Amino acid sequence: MREQASLYFLLFLTYAVIGWCMEVTVKKIQFGRFINRGFLIGPYCPIYGVGAVLITLLLKKYLSDPPALFVMGMVICSILEYSTSWIMEKLFHARWWDYSTKKFNLNGRICLDTMIPFGLLGLTIMYGLNPLFFRLYARLTGAAREIVCMVLFAGFAADVGVSVTILSHIRHDNKILDKDNTEEMAAKVRAAIAARGWAHRRLLDAFPGVKHIGEVLKENAEEARERLEEKRDEAKERIEEKRDEARERIVETREKLSERREQLENDLALLDEAHKKYESEFDERRRALEQRLSQLRERLDGDDK
Repeated sequence: MREQASLYFLLFLTYAVIGWCMEVTVKKIQFGRFINRGFLIGPYCPIYGVGAVLITLLLKKYLSDPPALFVMGMVICSILEYSTSWIMEKLFHARWWDYSTKKFNLNGRICLDTMIPFGLLGLTIMYGLNPLFFRLYARLTGAAREIVCMVLFAGFAADVGVSVTILSHIRHDNKILDKDNTEEMAAKVRAAIAARGWAHRRLLDAFPGVKHIGEVLKENAEEARERLEEKRDEAKERIEEKRDEARERIVETREKLSERREQLENDLALLDEAHKKYESEFDERRRALEQRLSQLRERLDGDDK
């Protein structure tokens, strides 16, 4: 049990350092200067270590199925990132990263741009890095590995203690700032952190996008209001278009009915004229037949006499 715990602690710390190196490299490329990333003062980002250990423990059964391993790596790391963002926000009233401006994000905590690299990272950990690291750890004797773990753990625990103290100050500052206007909160959070010295300013360098939760909520509310206004304008335009189309159809239908009525009236007038004409001819023929019939009767009566 102790052997397994020491192996996974070394694995955790190894990936935490690797994650820190990755973050520093990205920020060096982005801003052109060194930025000590992460919540801790030392060269490690614990979220990477936790993610790597979770992937190692939970995804062993997917080693024979790379696509499933890729998807599950995305799921595990995304849940971890979302949970960390939520916990940090609830504890310290500040949001330390925000993907709200990116497409396909969930509450600004995770986004598709990070989920796909998580899946690739899971494949790299399980197929490439873990076998190498476990072979390196196996070269240490049990006693040597425990001594190394104790030394590393002592340094890590001290770093966590100092960093938690710093973050508790930030929480205190945020409680004070909660009473202020939200538009000024982000600037005041950064000023309050910077005023406490190097360690606090280091957090600002590590997370230049840190925002007070009030500002985040206000931005989200403004975005929601803008989207609502856009939807309302679009709905109004669609209603106007539909109303205009309905009016045009009504006018067209009315014109067609008017034309049809005129046609029927003309047909009826023609039918009346034809009826009068045939009725007159019928009367003339009837009178002619009656006259002939009368003449025939007179001749018959004359012959009988």
